[in-house]
Amino acid sequence: MDLLRSLPLGLYLEQPQTWLHKIDPRVKFAWLMSFLTSYVLANNFWRVLLVVILILATLIARIPRRVWQQQMGWLLMLSFFVLAIGAISPDAMGVDYQPRLPANEQILTQQAFSKNIIQEPASNSKYSYVLFHKGPVKVTRRSLDLAIRLSTIIFTVIYSTNLYLLTTAPEEITSGIESLMQPLRRFKLPVTEIALTLTLSLRFIPLVLEEVQNLFRSVMTRAINWKKLGLKGGFKVWMTVAERLLENLLLRADQMANAMMVRGFTSPNEHRVQWHDLRFKGRDWLAIATLILFWGIRLAIGTQV
Repeated sequence: MDLLRSLPLGLYLEQPQTWLHKIDPRVKFAWLMSFLTSYVLANNFWRVLLVVILILATLIARIPRRVWQQQMGWLLMLSFFVLAIGAISPDAMGVDYQPRLPANEQILTQQAFSKNIIQEPASNSKYSYVLFHKGPVKVTRRSLDLAIRLSTIIFTVIYSTNLYLLTTAPEEITSGIESLMQPLRRFKLPVTEIALTLTLSLRFIPLVLEEVQNLFRSVMTRAINWKKLGLKGGFKVWMTVAERLLENLLLRADQMANAMMVRGFTSPNEHRVQWHDLRFKGRDWLAIATLILFWGIRLAIGTQV
């Protein structure tokens, strides 16, 4: 089991360089925030459209199939199961639903003739709150709506964030966020320190996955008989593994801090390293124009009625 390959969360794809890699990190950050915020008060059509846009962006960018296939497959499978379970779950309304017309049409016709009134139906469409009902399985309009909301938000939040981390180097992310946070310096906020902390956090994610992978392999190679240990014994083993994991991570953090101190790093303001020269280019302005169009479509057709 290789967590660094099967679960590439937060890892940067260095090669090949796609057109998503070449877009300014500030523009990509604005796109990420748009995906995460345009979901609020949106209708189901827009929520499904966000999922389609993310999938098309991955395919159009020509990101290698080995990178996104497994993760997107697991996410789509998870979203599908959430959709199925949510659709057949109770909608929490607690109301007995009845048809608009009585089951015996003769009663309605007798009442109409007794009053000498001939009424035409207001609409020819047959509305039904219960979309499917067979045995214990019942799908209502509200339960389906809630299922679509939950399944699409799971995919959108996880995959949009992962796509951003996949195509943006940690140094670019921190440089872009630091550039966007420059106005906060007027309020005496430590912008540079926050950017440095974010850089170290992003760099630490692969180390955490590597430590988890090594400990998992060490447990598997010992061929522990879990049936003989029982629930209490197995819990003790995993608590020992978790304790060892914490010790290893603290050791890695201490080594990283010592490496910075040896190199004379005392303050981010005194030892600043400019990794990237952030300048908007033609493709960045095109991405900004597309983002404006994105929000225009969102306000036009994506607002929940």
